[in-house]
Amino acid sequence: MRLVPLRYTVRSLVVRWSPSLFSALGIGLTVAVLGGVLALREGFRSLLAETGSDDVVVYLRPGAQSEGESIVRHPQDTNVLKARPEVVVEGNVPLAAAESYLGLKLPRTDGSGTTIVTVRGVEIPVSMRIQGPKWRLVEGKEPRPGSDEVVVGRPLTTRIVGCKVGETLTFNVTPFKVVGVFVHDGAYASEIWGDVDRICAALERPFRQRLVAKVKEGTDVAALEKQLESDKQVPVKAQTERAYFRAQTTALGNVLQFLAGILTTLMGAAAVLGAVNTMLAAVGARTREVGILMSIGYRRFPVFFCFLVEAAAIGLVGGVLGAVLVLPFNGLQTSTTNWNTFTEIAFAFRVTPTILATSVVVAVVLGLLGGAVPAWRASRLVPTAALRRL
Repeated sequence: MRLVPLRYTVRSLVVRWSPSLFSALGIGLTVAVLGGVLALREGFRSLLAETGSDDVVVYLRPGAQSEGESIVRHPQDTNVLKARPEVVVEGNVPLAAAESYLGLKLPRTDGSGTTIVTVRGVEIPVSMRIQGPKWRLVEGKEPRPGSDEVVVGRPLTTRIVGCKVGETLTFNVTPFKVVGVFVHDGAYASEIWGDVDRICAALERPFRQRLVAKVKEGTDVAALEKQLESDKQVPVKAQTERAYFRAQTTALGNVLQFLAGILTTLMGAAAVLGAVNTMLAAVGARTREVGILMSIGYRRFPVFFCFLVEAAAIGLVGGVLGAVLVLPFNGLQTSTTNWNTFTEIAFAFRVTPTILATSVVVAVVLGLLGGAVPAWRASRLVPTAALRRL
């Protein structure tokens, strides 16, 4: 069975470039929206799920899904956990810290109202040492243990009132002076850190919500989790920091995935209709050409396949246009509310090769859907009738 030469399809696209380009643009805008939402989801997911450490363990109350739901008694439980054999000890100091956590409403610098920011009470300097090189002070100094001083994540300095070095933040009725700015290659980048005893006193929360510890190499965290959940003295839930943060992406990640599907479906339907109109117009304008092709021996399937390839080519061009449109979003900083913790988190769009490939594939599929009916219609033309049509 002979197929229609590919150059015929290429020449047809070149001759009818204007309607073909507009159809491709419609498909491109659709997949650009899809790619943008997927890049937003990927940026959020990678910030949390890919930046935790496997050698850092988070201890929570049994059954707690996040530290906001957890309570660990202090000092009776936290001291026992710090003395556990899996915890790394450096210079007679266990690398384990009992920390507090609370989301506080703070005003935005742009005057658009308030947002919930994570305020974390930490053990200074142990909490910083546990994070290692991922936590870096870039301005000012670290807060002194036992002082009413805090350091803030760099994204907050431009988004939240009172977060520049030398300014003051008030928690409840206690003023805390901002003495430094830090960066973190992960989920703590948009938080405020201060001495855990002073933070808990100011917020009137005499307990801790988690204990985080650096564990020895080779520790079987799965076995440790089973052991600690049934511990009679201090029952806790133990998991790696990476596993903990991966679990914190589920709510917003699922919402963004659903949003991407809805937007692609709605805009994709419009793009498919545009491709259908373009291909139907092409079939109408080339009725006599189709008649000639069929009269010189080309059968129905080659004609059908020829028009389908043309539609796929339009979709491919649209996919490339969509990929080009979404590329500038890569690295663009934004912020949103983490629906697992209901606190604001800053992150960047992340356009990956997988997202670009997905966009192109979806564009080709949209082109094929838009070209299927016109291609079938062209293949059903009767040669003699097609030749007589003006």
